Amino acid sequence: MFTPQQLQFYQDNGYVVVDDVFDHKTIQRALSAIDELLGSETPERVFEFEPKDSSVVRRIWSPTQKHAVFEELACAPSLVDKVAQLLGKDVLFHYSKLNMKGPRVGSVVEWHQDFSYYPHTNSDLLTALIFLDAADESNGCLRVVPGSHKKGLLSHEIDGFFRGKVSTVNEADAVPIEVPAGGVLFLHCLTLHASARNESEQPRRTFLPAYRAADAFPIYFGPHAAHNEPGIRLVRGERSKYARVEAGLHLLPIAEREFGSLYEVQEGSHLTRDLDNMKVTGYAAV
Repeated sequence: MFTPQQLQFYQDNGYVVVDDVFDHKTIQRALSAIDELLGSETPERVFEFEPKDSSVVRRIWSPTQKHAVFEELACAPSLVDKVAQLLGKDVLFHYSKLNMKGPRVGSVVEWHQDFSYYPHTNSDLLTALIFLDAADESNGCLRVVPGSHKKGLLSHEIDGFFRGKVSTVNEADAVPIEVPAGGVLFLHCLTLHASARNESEQPRRTFLPAYRAADAFPIYFGPHAAHNEPGIRLVRGERSKYARVEAGLHLLPIAEREFGSLYEVQEGSHLTRDLDNMKVTGYAAV
């Protein structure tokens, strides 16, 4: 369980790291499961590839639905006990993904808050980043802005449309999060974070199960949020009959066109619009 000091650190900074949640054997099982998924020819496989190298997978969607090892990790008491300390006694599994961050190619993730993609009635949501490889600055470890979760939901818009990134972040405020394999970063849904390209010869594979308090309900059912709902399930406590609502206004993630992932939304922000003929560079106008 978290110590009082760790709980206070999370409240103050919007994240907390625990180095030894999963042992070496468990991590090796997860890596073997990735190899199985990548070698699978079944129609259920859903990969997203690096745009600059189509032979490299940058994301595996919903790994908990594709291999029992990831379902086991997402429901592990050593993990869910800690999640419940941060979110409350009633916890829902929200979604999962595997970010691959391949050697010498892993995609950049620009500054953003996860909550911007799926606003809810309250902000008691978090992601547990389970590191299957050690993460450091050489292989594109996560960087966060401590305390940024206290600033509320920031604009992720460019030219009036959702682009999944915050364009005004003081880089001097950011800190790198270096974590050994088997460690877990618990990340508040409003904490600003980003990661650089993997410049090393080693992969940085991270399994990300996400959770929410049972009384947090989605307020937007567009393409960046609705796909999660069929997989929502209770992992601790009881379901709620009530939605706990935090006061305030939240920008909805309404994009200019349909995008498939965080990567694609952010990469779309680099396109230039030709207002004269209403064409978008690289895309047909919609």
